Amino acid sequence: MIKALVIEDEDLAATRLVNLLQQIEPDIEIAGPIDSVEQTILYLQKNQPDLLFLDIQLADGKSFSIFDRVKVNVPIIFTTAYDEYAIKAFELNSIDYLLKPVSLEKLRVALDKYKKISAYYQRDHINGHLNNLLQSIKLQAEPTYKTRFLVNKGDVLLPVTVDETAYFYAEDKAVFMVTSENKKYLINYSLEELEEKLDPKHFFRVNRQFICSIKAIFKAHNYFNYRLKLALQPEPGTEVIVSKSKTSEFKAWMEK
Repeated sequence: MIKALVIEDEDLAATRLVNLLQQIEPDIEIAGPIDSVEQTILYLQKNQPDLLFLDIQLADGKSFSIFDRVKVNVPIIFTTAYDEYAIKAFELNSIDYLLKPVSLEKLRVALDKYKKISAYYQRDHINGHLNNLLQSIKLQAEPTYKTRFLVNKGDVLLPVTVDETAYFYAEDKAVFMVTSENKKYLINYSLEELEEKLDPKHFFRVNRQFICSIKAIFKAHNYFNYRLKLALQPEPGTEVIVSKSKTSEFKAWMEK
């Protein structure tokens, strides 16, 4: 019998997922749904299910921050409305990535994949057989990130390395790169595209307007309504506020 944990902050999506799971596996034991990062961490500190069904955007931030604070040694099937996080998901113990609305057939295929993987190990040896198999899956989806951008300066094309970059920001439908030497360049990427192309160890999307390098963050101040106000170098000339929904994830990222 599979012991599954459903982590989902949308009631309708959670109900649909549970109903589909029970159709496919009538004997499945389902815990949850849990709707937040914090509650998931508390649960996993005391319990270790066989399988996680994990949404990416939860009530208090992205679920990726869970793995910075608690060890998870079980397979994960991501269920999300966002297709841009697939590479990030496969850096973890992901065995499948299902887009909402989750279909019965795709969920069945994902469960079959889990059963094939679980056949390679006994529960007592999860740190051996399963982790080796998951590692091979992750190696097949090893992400690559940008190391430089080609920018225009008049009639000249200049290569600017990612290491030189302090932050990216959006303004009037345009996106700019600002270097640590306070040089500003227009680039042909949206912030959403940059999130996928930049190494998340070094860059963080703090709000709708800014993606910041860890090197550019001088300090953070507590701000009203549980947000954070950042001091950046070089100074951007506008307030840079970490949104409430990202504060917990941002703090965990800063401590890595």
